[in-house]
Amino acid sequence: MKTKQTTLIACGVLLALGVEAQLPESNAPKSKYVFTDVKENKATSVKNQNKSGTCWCFSTQSFLESELMRMGKGSIDLSEMFVVRNMYLLKAKHYMRYQGHTNFAEGGEPHDVIDAIREFGIVPKSAYLGLPSSGDSLPDMRDMDAVLKDMLDVMLKMPEGHLNPNWFEAFKGALDGFMGVPPTQFIYNGKTYDPQSFAKYLGINPDDYVEITSFTHHPFYKPFILEIPDNWANAEPYNVPLEDLHAIADNALNNGYTVEWGADVSEKYFSAKNNMALVPKVDMGNMSAYSPQYDSVFLNPVAQQTITQEMRQEAFDNLSTTDDHGMQITGITKDQNGDEFYTVKNSWGSRSYCGGYLYVSAPYFLFKTTSIMVNKNAIPADIRKKLGI
Repeated sequence: MKTKQTTLIACGVLLALGVEAQLPESNAPKSKYVFTDVKENKATSVKNQNKSGTCWCFSTQSFLESELMRMGKGSIDLSEMFVVRNMYLLKAKHYMRYQGHTNFAEGGEPHDVIDAIREFGIVPKSAYLGLPSSGDSLPDMRDMDAVLKDMLDVMLKMPEGHLNPNWFEAFKGALDGFMGVPPTQFIYNGKTYDPQSFAKYLGINPDDYVEITSFTHHPFYKPFILEIPDNWANAEPYNVPLEDLHAIADNALNNGYTVEWGADVSEKYFSAKNNMALVPKVDMGNMSAYSPQYDSVFLNPVAQQTITQEMRQEAFDNLSTTDDHGMQITGITKDQNGDEFYTVKNSWGSRSYCGGYLYVSAPYFLFKTTSIMVNKNAIPADIRKKLGI
């Protein structure tokens, strides 16, 4: 067996090459958890969204990069900021039509990436970095986000009784001042493409991807508008019972697909420093997140709660489950007690003990998932038939 140090180095090299990697056997220094992979699927290198609320794009682009690897296209680094820039254009129009009474921010959902590809195409990162305002290699969108929203709010005051006919061009000019004008054509591997022809070359079919969730305040096996702030486009994921949500995720992973995962991470059950999320039976309510007692939960295998549909619904309705973060589930692993965990690729850089990955227990997934995105072909046939897709 390799030492943890050797495993980490190997993991980092393999991830950089965009091939399957054996993750460290455990989640944190001094942890007694020992994980054995059941299934691990290909993923590209871990990225860093830095000071931007664009996890929805980073995770979905990573999911699509894995799709391209599964399809035999190789490791391709897609431009997150090309999608983000185009979504700002659509968000601005949406915000103005609602006269400012809707969300305008960096956040979004997986379907935004799919919709952007459908309308605008896609480009590789080598064609559009989208970061000229900072001069850095990592995004920092804090100033841009505030300036763009203020600009729209000022224009909504409409001193002439209507919007200035040039408002959109003015907005686009400001946006491109921050992010740069995207290319209309570019060269990739010696051939010339535009964003639409590159999407066609990649073979990504937007109609292949669907979002799934599980709540009881809407009928099962039908789509509904998920009531979360970042669903500004009012997209409709399919609603399934909790056991089907679990079955869809496991079926996808076991058959070579990955899963885009939207979840609540503002929980004591989620420990970034320990690279783990779980739902222990022990009460964590009075534990300080900086205490040895708290860390012990993530360092020593513990019994976990059994998650029910009712628990999940109550947490959503009382707002203790919120739509915080998007990540990519790449595989299934088990600890030494046989408990199921998912290996999850994050977008907070690769400097963590697990090289930018974390371990998420099945109970946490069932409890705190807001939605997932999968290739529709990864859904078990019986569930797909009930959904009519």
